Amino acid sequence: MGFFDKLLYWTNELDLLFWGPGMIALLLITGIFLTFRTRGLQFTHFWYSIKLIFDKESRSEKGPGDISPFAALMTALAATVGNGNIAGVATAIAIGGPGAPVYMWIAGIFGMATKYAEGFLGVEYREVAPNGTMAGGPMYYVKNGLKNKKLGRWLGGAFALFGAIACLIGTGNMAQSNSMTASLANTFNRAFHGGVAGEQAPFIYYIVIGVLIAILVGMVIIGGIKKIGHVSEKLVPAMIFFYIFFALIVIIANIDQIPAAFIVIFKSAFGLQPMVGATVGLAIQNGVSRGLLSNEAGLGSAAIAQGASTSKEPTKNGLIAMTGVFIDTILVNSMTTLTIVLTGAYMQTQAWQGLGAPDNITSILVTQKAFNTVIPFGLGGTIIAIASFVFGYTTLLGWSYYGEKCIEYFGGNKVIMPYRYIFIAFLFFGAIITPIAGKSFDYLNIVWHVGNIGNALMAFPNLVGLLFLAGVVARITRERLGKNRE
Repeated sequence: MGFFDKLLYWTNELDLLFWGPGMIALLLITGIFLTFRTRGLQFTHFWYSIKLIFDKESRSEKGPGDISPFAALMTALAATVGNGNIAGVATAIAIGGPGAPVYMWIAGIFGMATKYAEGFLGVEYREVAPNGTMAGGPMYYVKNGLKNKKLGRWLGGAFALFGAIACLIGTGNMAQSNSMTASLANTFNRAFHGGVAGEQAPFIYYIVIGVLIAILVGMVIIGGIKKIGHVSEKLVPAMIFFYIFFALIVIIANIDQIPAAFIVIFKSAFGLQPMVGATVGLAIQNGVSRGLLSNEAGLGSAAIAQGASTSKEPTKNGLIAMTGVFIDTILVNSMTTLTIVLTGAYMQTQAWQGLGAPDNITSILVTQKAFNTVIPFGLGGTIIAIASFVFGYTTLLGWSYYGEKCIEYFGGNKVIMPYRYIFIAFLFFGAIITPIAGKSFDYLNIVWHVGNIGNALMAFPNLVGLLFLAGVVARITRERLGKNRE
């Protein structure tokens, strides 16, 4: 067994350990508990939260912050709507079978209450950083909000530490640049060399694309949150509409198969669909973990973006933050799921064929295959390559900000600029890791396993803090929300 085979094995084992029944239960219990404490806020105030997105005040509100509430949402969505929606959903299906998205949806519905609480607390307990910018997020609301100050400092420090690490080697960095590069390299290989899905593209493609990503990201993140917010509020809505438009083309082309597709999805979710390499346990584990990877409800990251908002009212930020889960999981993830299941692309994965099948594909290649079945001349894969690049690009922008706020928690303003350069270096390494690892596309799962582990380490202190602060969220929400709706 070679080095990368061992790495794949151990990262998979750690992924399963960290995302075992305990973490999944904690994530769901937190969402259910917050749903109960906020009296089903994600249902009773859903349309009001959507209305807030389009409110002019959300784009122009003045207050103690760095970016508008709308820009804060777009920054959070920039970090949220990424390759987790394209490659992460596909990876969940490749490993857990076509039923995995069912558990994404379930976690997402309850996750809306979790995301509300995160957005709320991100504003309620934020601080002014030494450089004059706003500093918010789980590390601040557990430190400032918990009555047990020792526990609060410990949980805040743990979140900031694991957040900084996850932002360097996890889903917000290497996983994104890896998917972006793999997709584009595969597209160029097909166009210029007649390559097929699953075939390794020339190494030079990975180098060139990696350098390009590093330059484009560096041009924005060096300017800080105001530059990131400005780019995000322009780019994020456009990229979401772009992806949904072409996904609908694939779905409409197979519209007569939609009932059958949902039968496959739900039978697979509950173990009623025979498969070689997937079980209900794998469906739940991959659905919930990659659902969190995608919508970040419970991760606490969106609270960092909301903490930079100019809004003075935490309930407003909570409601705006809540819409991110709906847009990401219920809308965009469902588009990816349906394209993969309707076209039968899921049948060429380890879940369906078993680990080690010679023609197995995973990650973004599954989504590319789905789009290519409907959109001719390989243009479907090109569309996914473009979407992956833009999605991944905006995610890198958002997560670079999350990482610098985590590291700022420990080192202050002086560590921000070095962290930005280190972030850029790691994203380049993520871009070229696939050809270094070898020809097996199964090695792509190493990056996603590492991302899942990082997410679990971030999520634990945040979820514990949310449970302790649920009473504060419920009380202030009851006091203020009715008034804010008038």
